[in-house]
This record gives sequence, structure tokens and C-alpha cells, in this order.
Amino acid sequence: MRTKWKDQSIPFMKLSGSGNDFILIDNREGIVAARRAGALAAKVCAHRLSVGGDGLILIERSRRADFRWRLFNADGSEAEFSGNGARCAARFAYLKRIAPRRMRFETLAGVIEAEMVAGLPGRTGRTVREANAVKVRFPDPKGLRLHLRVPIAGVERDAHFIDAGVPHCVYLVDDPDTVEVVGIGRPTRHHSLFQPAGTNVNFIKIVDPHRIRIRTYERGVEDETLACGTGAIASALIASLVGKVESPVTLVPQSGLELTVHFGSRGDAFTEVYLQGDARAVYEGRLLPDAWQ
Repeated sequence: MRTKWKDQSIPFMKLSGSGNDFILIDNREGIVAARRAGALAAKVCAHRLSVGGDGLILIERSRRADFRWRLFNADGSEAEFSGNGARCAARFAYLKRIAPRRMRFETLAGVIEAEMVAGLPGRTGRTVREANAVKVRFPDPKGLRLHLRVPIAGVERDAHFIDAGVPHCVYLVDDPDTVEVVGIGRPTRHHSLFQPAGTNVNFIKIVDPHRIRIRTYERGVEDETLACGTGAIASALIASLVGKVESPVTLVPQSGLELTVHFGSRGDAFTEVYLQGDARAVYEGRLLPDAWQ
């Protein structure tokens, strides 16, 4: 791969947002050329061959916010938004003194607001350490469609759809542990009902009016992930529309690291949508050429 950084090393930090892991690079000086970013993401996100991750996030300069990001999925495609990615980007920008505790940054889904949360108590009385907790305000969701009939492998399933920054399909299931997440998620992701963009796919069980278990098949990763921030948002909002939950809602993903969704609603419309949870700075170092060649 010929790039302006072919023989250089690239500083990076690895962060995990409730189990979604991302490679973060301060690209304000343009060390990663724009035309090569997708190819770089596909290389460095490869598990066991490089750093490994669900995505690559480049932090760049902005004229109307604290910074701008570019987010690339593990397959190299550029994504509009990621809830857990946004929380990781905010934490990275704060740690690197790119942005203050309360910040705004540009994404393809619009300008996002985020803040480092000072150990706010959860509904159970537990707190998230100040160093890890990040709260992000989402763009208002759109594209709601309820009770879609989705035929997969000869079985017609009841599904719901909403765009929470990126498209999400939600299935309510009896037991997430027994669901074929990839077996059902992959054909749903490519189903004609959700074209041309495709969709992420969530399988949820409503435990009580403030708690949901969730598993997610992510578009772009093309597999199940340990957590999905936009999936948590979509699932909480859909669950509220079918009369099962009310804000705030705690979602328990496969990682076991809880996410909390806050929202206001009027009829089928949602405003003041927030996602809060853990964003861990795991390690930092330098990518060497072998990481992308």
C-alpha cells in the first residue's frame, strides 16, 4: 500500500466502549491521507493480524466544533455514526487535550454533544468511575417503521426499524442466549426491506420497565459485537413504543458492561436522546508498517 506514511510509525490509542473496541488516531496534521483511510482501517482492524478492532476513528480539525471525526468500520467502509465510538472519541479527545470536558464534534450524522460524566449514580445506586464515564447526545432518530414482516429461512419474523444515527432493525425475543445472531442477523442485514444501506440487527429481551438484555449483529463488522451504542438507543426507543419500557433504560450487552439510555418522547417522536456508559482507554503505542502491509 503506497501512502505518505509508508515508512513511518503512527501514534494511536485503543479504547473500548462497553465492549466495542476502536483504534483512535489524532489526524489533525493529516498523517493518514484521506484516500487511504478505509484501506488502513481494513488492515489494522484485522484481529490476530494487526491491532484488531471494530473500527478506526480519525480525529481531524473542524471550523465549527471542537473537532471532526471520520469513522471507518472493520471492513473499510465509512460509517455515519456509532454511539460507543462517539463516547470513545470524546474520551480520547479529552485525554489528549483536544477538547474540554463538555465538547461538540462533527460526524456524518451531524454535530454531536458529549461530556465526561462525574460519577453519576445509576438506577441501581452504582456509579461509573469519573475516569471512564462518557455521556453523548444523539441526533433525533428518524425513519421509524413498526411491525415489519421479515421472512428469513422460511420463518416470517416481526421486526421494528429506526435510524438512530445509523439504521437498526430490532427483534424482540424470548431468550437472547439461544438466538442465532449471525444466522438471522446476516440475512436480515441484507434483506430487501432495508436496502440500499442495509441495517444493523438487534435481538432484545425486556426484563422489566427499565432493563433490557441485548445482542447485536453489526453492519460493517459483519458479525456479532460485544456491544453497540446505536443498537442500545434503537432498542430502548423501540421497546418504549411497544409499551414495555420508560426512560431511563439500562441495556446489558454481551460484554456485561451496561449502557444507559435517556430520552424524551411525544407520540412516535423522540428528543433529548442520550447514551451513557463506560469508555476505557486500554493502551497506546505506535502502528508500525507491518500493521497495515
